[in-house]
Amino acid sequence: MPEHMPNWVKRFGYGDFIHLEHRNCQACMMKGDKLFRQVDANCFRAEDRFRDMERTGIDKQVLSTIPVLFNYWAKAADALETSRFLNDHIAETTQQHPDRFIGLGTVPLQDPDSAIDELHRCVRELGLAGVEIGTNVNGLNLSDPRFRPFFEAAEKLQCALFIHPWEMMGEEQMQDYWLPWLVGMPAETTRAICSLIFGGIFESFPRLRIAFAHGGGSFPYTLGRIQHGFDVRPDLVAKHNNIAPENYLGKFWVDSLVHDPKALSFLINSIGEHSICVGSDYPFPLGEEFPGHLLNPTIYSQETIARIRSGNAQDWLFGKTA
Repeated sequence: MPEHMPNWVKRFGYGDFIHLEHRNCQACMMKGDKLFRQVDANCFRAEDRFRDMERTGIDKQVLSTIPVLFNYWAKAADALETSRFLNDHIAETTQQHPDRFIGLGTVPLQDPDSAIDELHRCVRELGLAGVEIGTNVNGLNLSDPRFRPFFEAAEKLQCALFIHPWEMMGEEQMQDYWLPWLVGMPAETTRAICSLIFGGIFESFPRLRIAFAHGGGSFPYTLGRIQHGFDVRPDLVAKHNNIAPENYLGKFWVDSLVHDPKALSFLINSIGEHSICVGSDYPFPLGEEFPGHLLNPTIYSQETIARIRSGNAQDWLFGKTA
């Protein structure tokens, strides 16, 4: 995020837009007039990131905005303004440090026409590799027909899409114990994958390059149940696409952020070593301090490790379908 952001609430006169306030050497993300999260300078200063990258063995990072800044709930014109502000900042950062950063933008997906226009600007004018979007848009699944033109545009632009959970379903019913982040996020990512499969998005736009955060959420570990449901109740599951969900393994990417060596092994065996990129969730607590540290060289070949640490991400970002 930018170090200095407008107070969008005052500018637009409504809502809980995020802005950043610097108080006594602390950077506070304010949601409206309430403290949302305290962050460190590595959220907005490249120099701080460089130090962390050197310490943790990262040569290059892919930058994307924090999902709470998607602003899908806002009026379309206002969300477009905030998106352009954030995208200009990411583009400037990547242009200043092209050897260290690759950028992804954000778009006001509640208005697909505006989202498509900003997607074109991100890729063609700002030189970003693609955009990050949420797992739902104001409760609508990504398979909703109104989003099909956006996916069509992304396919034509041959850009990368990164799908990150946000606004987790059931969040209001599980506020305790950080459950929205521990339980809701994996479910949200699974929701997005299943929506794109069952809604026929992958089938209609087979050249899309999509990556999902957090190891694909719960999807790899519940695929057996999902496939079984497809087999026994096609009247409910296969309404818009009669291609089995297991056939889509290898047709999208996920990151490696699963926190457990056994889970990573299962992920590699199920999704495939060519479809996994190192993920970090940097610089937040649920991330990996040393991204990719679960890639044990006594278990995985150097070729596999190299693909997951670097090669697969380059394929996703720059032009090889999974």
